Amino acid sequence: MSAREQSEVVEPRWLTEDQLAVWRGFMRLVQRLPAALDAQLQQDSALSFIEYHVLAHLSEQPARRIRMSELADLANTELSRLSHMVGRLEKRGFVYRETDPANGRYTLAVLTDAGQAHLADAAPAHVARVLDLFVGALSPDDLRALRRISDTALARIDGL
Repeated sequence: MSAREQSEVVEPRWLTEDQLAVWRGFMRLVQRLPAALDAQLQQDSALSFIEYHVLAHLSEQPARRIRMSELADLANTELSRLSHMVGRLEKRGFVYRETDPANGRYTLAVLTDAGQAHLADAAPAHVARVLDLFVGALSPDDLRALRRISDTALARIDGL
């Protein structure tokens, strides 16, 4: 390797000790919080964390319906995984699928009255757990900072 090539070799960047501590703590939170919330939802309402959020996203849509592809984006899951999950929710009577009347190439997921009722029953205990494990552990300043940090990091990720 020539001197010029050696001078162009870029050394890998490493996290500082403080950065590594923050990163590892954040990763533990990202792994453990959903698991704790999932356990509560499974016990109290026989829903997984992701099923709850799929139902919640559906409940927020006009006429409680949305294209499956859009719902997959909202739920941060692959369309094939969402399709299997919606199939399980259909068997429970919480959701059904229909062809999108605006474009027959798309399928809509629709929240049923039974699904809305189950979500409404599940929500108070879930929100109480979120408040207990997360929101209640942070000050209002912490929450504002976390929102700012999340928005900044997500904007960078979305810009990729």
